[in-house]
Formats: sequence, structure tokens, C-alpha cells
Amino acid sequence: MRIAVQIYEIQNPQEAEAVIELGVDRIGSVILSEENWKVPAIKEAIRVSKGAGIKHSLILLFNREKVLFRTIEHYQPDIVHFCESLTHDDGHMMPCEALIDLQYRVKEGFPSMELMRSVPIPAPDNSQRIPTLDIAERFESVTDYFLIDTWLGKEPVEGYLGITGCACDWRAARRLVESSTTPVVLAGGLSPENVYAGVMAVRPFGADSCTRTNADAGNGGHVRFKKDCEKVKAFVAEVRRAEKDLANLRNP
Repeated sequence: MRIAVQIYEIQNPQEAEAVIELGVDRIGSVILSEENWKVPAIKEAIRVSKGAGIKHSLILLFNREKVLFRTIEHYQPDIVHFCESLTHDDGHMMPCEALIDLQYRVKEGFPSMELMRSVPIPAPDNSQRIPTLDIAERFESVTDYFLIDTWLGKEPVEGYLGITGCACDWRAARRLVESSTTPVVLAGGLSPENVYAGVMAVRPFGADSCTRTNADAGNGGHVRFKKDCEKVKAFVAEVRRAEKDLANLRNP
């Protein structure tokens, strides 16, 4: 089975073309605010992806319904990706009914689009328990893909999961893969150095990278919205290596 390689945050057509050339299967972009929701470079990146037969997903860091629907209509992505925080700081689940209802309405309004939902899993050294399986069960009927992301309690972007640069507990991630009928994409601190081990441990539908395939900032950090093509190339190669080895395990 081919493991989908997904790369976020691609914000312009030049980077979209570059990562497509490197063998990426899916591309993700982010709309940062509802005040500035029209970004011509992102619309052109989506056009490039579609022209190459590559699925393009879009995160919107707002959920006011009127603006959300207008934005989706404008960009026409293949996948709408929801990544709101679903737990309180203590790990307990937040009420999800409004978000579930919103996903239903997006499904009704854009029946040809798929929906992705980020779900939280703690880092390996975090003893806090997170109701990941309960969250997934609540959203399963209205979600086409789950994206696992690392829960830290305090997220880098308040109110949203993601861009932590930290790996999650792969054993917990594997339990979600085994229990859910919805395809699961593994994310959270994946890099060329660890994605092979992550895919072998979790056996997900796909592997996603954002922070750790970005350009180095020179201070130990990473430059947002700027990819390092050598890292992306190595990431793709390591996923393909894991894909081959998993196939050999299934068919010795």
C-alpha cells in the first residue's frame, strides 16, 4: 500500500512545483486570518497541485461560518483541514458538538470535498492522558482523514493543534490506526531522521511534515513557510523505504 506523503505549509506556487517534483503526494497550505483570507499565491499553488493531480488541503485558522464558506468557495481545495484544539489544558475533552455540526454543514455545502480533522496525542514523555479514541469516534462519521498531531497542553498557535516540532507517542498513535476505520495521517515532529521509524511503528495511511522540513533559521529553529528541498527529498525517500519494508513484512 502506498503511504501518502503530505507536506505543509506550502504558501506559493513555486514551492508547490518544487515539492511535487520531489514526489510529494499531498500539499497543505494555511490561511492565517479571516481579515486577510484572499492570498493569490495560495490560490495559484492549489491550481498547480490540481494540474499535477496532487491533492491540496487547506487549513483556515478561523471558523466563523460565513467567512469560512466564502473562503472555501474561493480556493476550492481538495481537502478542508480542521485543526482546532479539542481538549482543555488538563487534557479533558472540550464540547465538540458545534465543530461536528460545522463539518456536517461544510460536507453538505461542498459535497465533492474531503474533510481532515487533527486529533491530539501527547508527546512520549507526557504522562497526561488524552481521550484520543473518544475524540476520533465523535468525529468519525463526518471526517475523511484523521491527522495525528502532538499535544503539549499549551499549543504554539493558541486554540489550534500543530507546528510543535515534537513527536507524539507512536504507541498511542498506533492504537488509533488499529481502532479507526478512517485513514490516519501521522504528523508531529516528523523529519527525514525519524519518519522511517514512525511509519514502521504506527503503519499509518500517510506521513505529514511541516516544521522539520522547513529551512533552518540558524538558531536551532526553523523558518516558517520556507521549505528545505533537500529535507523534503530525504523525507520522501525515507517514507518510500518504510513503505517497501512494510510491504515485505506483509508478504515475506
